Amino acid sequence: MSDLKLLTPGRHAHFADLQAQLINYANRVEDLLSPGQVLNELHAITTQHLPLQVMGAARFPLKSGDWNAVQLGKSAFLHQSVPVGWWDDYSALARGRFQPLLFLAATSMAIHTWTEVRRMFQPIGVDKWSYDLAFKHGMRDGLTCPVGGRWVVSFWSRKELSGIVTGPMRVVICAAVSFAALRLDQIVEPDPTMVGPHRHLTPRELAVLRLVSTGAQLRQIAQELGLGEETIRSHLKKAQIKLGVHNRAQAVAEALRQHLIP
Repeated sequence: MSDLKLLTPGRHAHFADLQAQLINYANRVEDLLSPGQVLNELHAITTQHLPLQVMGAARFPLKSGDWNAVQLGKSAFLHQSVPVGWWDDYSALARGRFQPLLFLAATSMAIHTWTEVRRMFQPIGVDKWSYDLAFKHGMRDGLTCPVGGRWVVSFWSRKELSGIVTGPMRVVICAAVSFAALRLDQIVEPDPTMVGPHRHLTPRELAVLRLVSTGAQLRQIAQELGLGEETIRSHLKKAQIKLGVHNRAQAVAEALRQHLIP
């Protein structure tokens, strides 16, 4: 029997309200103008329904495990609910103990809480440093949602969440987080040391942008690449959307600024 069928009438109404608010959040997230607003609005919803507070959001560095590339306020954004001192302690320990493969394995199980992941992996000794640090600062449990291989958004709680945050709740929370990450991609300054939305540009799209940057016309580009002009227009349009710009000149400028083309 699914988790949805296991919900009692009261809990189902509670879930329906949470779901409705998260859907509304996803629909209006484009109106939020800063990382703080994106996180605060999400935090207000989760704390209204659950003992679940937003921890923050961070972009993945291009070089796996390069913790020195993570900068607070640039590639990592901490919510004000996080206990004082946790970030400083975490940063200091992560520089010597961060294991990207274990982290990626754990975050790939986003539907599970920290407690559940710890039980599955059973870390011992220095490998459980992040859990020990969380307990030290009163973080009993949490939920981490990776998005698109670019962002990770995390929540924390003073309670164990296994019996509180149901499967359907986790699904809608992580779905809303996806919209939050998309908005963060739009408003956070691009950083060439971090994985960004530009990584989704295809080789064809990059080739077209490179030729546009040389001053080549659509007809010339089509001949150079052996494609039709309409196909070239399509590649340009898709590249503009992915780079968050409105015309070809802006797309070339943005691609040059992000070192995507020479």
